[in-house]
Amino acid sequence: MSKVRVHNFAVSLDGYGTGAEQSLERPFGHADGRLMSWFAATATFRAMQGAPGGETGLDDEYARAWGPGIGVEIMGRNKFGPERGPWTDDDWKGWWGEDPPFHTPVVVLTHHPRETLTMAGGTTFQFVDATPAEALAVARAAAPGTDVRIGGGVETVRSFLAADLIDHLHVVVVPIVLGRGERLWDGLEGLEDRFDIRTEASPSGVVHLTFDRRG
Repeated sequence: MSKVRVHNFAVSLDGYGTGAEQSLERPFGHADGRLMSWFAATATFRAMQGAPGGETGLDDEYARAWGPGIGVEIMGRNKFGPERGPWTDDDWKGWWGEDPPFHTPVVVLTHHPRETLTMAGGTTFQFVDATPAEALAVARAAAPGTDVRIGGGVETVRSFLAADLIDHLHVVVVPIVLGRGERLWDGLEGLEDRFDIRTEASPSGVVHLTFDRRG
């Protein structure tokens, strides 16, 4: 069976994976770019932007594990865009422009399904109203035999953890305090009992935690 993986998921010291007041201009709300500044400095991120250079040490080692073996992603609607409720702008095609970085099928969880979007580079966005288990079945049907990445946001990752569907979880603890937003760990008491956990501190100041399912 293919694995279900989470990579490069950053949280603050107080456990918030995104800030409050998300908008088109502020995808991470009041957190702005602070949660992902470690990632933006890596060679992996710069290569995704078509730029040279970048940090090639520990943070980049974790960052580049995001892609190999992945055949499909599942994301929540608010990782796709800031709009809530019924869709009012069918021309909106996500934060990433005409050629998103995924280059795979992407299953978007929403209570308001819409027509599939086909983008440049092999990315398709399929919009479904489904439980985590149902969405996982859709994803595996879209890319049989490959691993599935749970891309976020916070509620989506938390719901897959609550349903015990995650095999590998990479969380990056960033040394900031947000105070408000969406917390990852709420309702997941005892989560550590399911996983073997490793921590690794980076010179950048972040701490990488990896959770791998026991057995």
